Amino acid sequence: MFSLYLKMLVLYSPFFVLSCFIGLSRGYTLRERKRLAWKVALATLIASVLLYLFGKHIFTLFGITIDAFRIGAGSVLFISALGMAQGKSAVQSDNVQQDVTIVPLTIPITVGPGTIGALLLMGASQPHWDDKLVAVAAIFLASLTVGVVLYLSNQFERLLGDQGLQIVSRLMGLFVCALAAQIIFTGVKNYLVL
Repeated sequence: MFSLYLKMLVLYSPFFVLSCFIGLSRGYTLRERKRLAWKVALATLIASVLLYLFGKHIFTLFGITIDAFRIGAGSVLFISALGMAQGKSAVQSDNVQQDVTIVPLTIPITVGPGTIGALLLMGASQPHWDDKLVAVAAIFLASLTVGVVLYLSNQFERLLGDQGLQIVSRLMGLFVCALAAQIIFTGVKNYLVL
């Protein structure tokens, strides 16, 4: 379960989400920021569990093989991760008054296209309910961790500063690139039956 938790944590990229969260919640009070942190964690949990448990029906509905989806999802995840590794901003904080919980903080920042693809693949490749329960527990813990990181955003902002947050976000981008490459390689290997 711990390795699955770590995989989900890398996919969620909490420090990349943190830098976006700080940018989008400028002008919020401390109490509003803390409430927003838990709303994002809850929305991340719900979206992830639904994708994990019911996403496999997408494969059967559209006739897509799991390995073809691995290649596609891994490619999208890799492109997203390159942006993270290069330090490109995922959001703009133009309108502070709008609710940013679901869009953009949960989807597409925390649960982006690559994470969605990885969740769909995990759900489709784990048919047994005991495996599914372990995965849901790992998703819960990873979502909770994201919530805690966002909840402590003021402390992280003071501790790391803008430059420190950028460095950590870029490092997370490198880890996500490696994870994306592994997903692509697995898809190609299985597709070519190597």
